Amino acid sequence: MEHEVDAVGLTCPEPVMMLHAAMRRAAPGDIVRLTATDPSTQRDVVKFCDFLGHHLLDHKAVADQFVYRVRKAD
Repeated sequence: MEHEVDAVGLTCPEPVMMLHAAMRRAAPGDIVRLTATDPSTQRDVVKFCDFLGHHLLDHKAVADQFVYRVRKAD
């Protein structure tokens, strides 16, 4: 299952806090798609995944937005 988190317009630490909350609600193997505009998410999402063992499947910049797809660890 894929979950959506819209953090557009929010600044650090809110996007990662919203991602963390979504990951807690998700089942192992689920994917959470985060859309954000805060450039610090480029660093913070990678660190979040490394620290908690989740898998950053992909990330891209589209216009002024950053889009991440993270799979919850088993």
